[in-house]
Amino acid sequence: MNFQEQQTELKVQKGIRQAEDDLVIWIQAALDNTKSYNDLQEAQFRNLVRVADTTESSEVIKNFLRYQTGRERKWGRGKGSLAEKIIEDIDGNIKKTALIIAEGCQTDFKPIWLEMIRRYLGYGARYLKYLRDGKETGESEGVTNRKEKEGTPRPKAPIPPSKKLGLRNQ
Repeated sequence: MNFQEQQTELKVQKGIRQAEDDLVIWIQAALDNTKSYNDLQEAQFRNLVRVADTTESSEVIKNFLRYQTGRERKWGRGKGSLAEKIIEDIDGNIKKTALIIAEGCQTDFKPIWLEMIRRYLGYGARYLKYLRDGKETGESEGVTNRKEKEGTPRPKAPIPPSKKLGLRNQ
């Protein structure tokens, strides 16, 4: 890789990092605003993330989502479903942002688009985990207890480095 290619790659990565807040906001809005996925499990969402990680095609990702909606209703069906909202974001918000980054860096938009789709879906898996497990814990234990014991700090258990980085035991 020559110097010019390195500079372009750095600019692309900077553009993607600058768009990360938007990616997080879009997937959280999709999950918050579409309640058609009540039975969707984290593992099923992670399967979508794995498909995205193993392909160089946005169409393969969308095809997998459509296949999942055909198999079972956990992703929702039709307009307003989680699957359709994700596909809308892929073809709309994410694609537009990838095009802007590519234009600014004078490079092909497709690899940028795919990287952004992968990040978007990864953030979705994390947020779904929060909605499934973390939010319930926070509402049932933490929020109520904190209000009752305001000013009394809770001791925190040390967090292993693998958890801080979002890694699983292998």
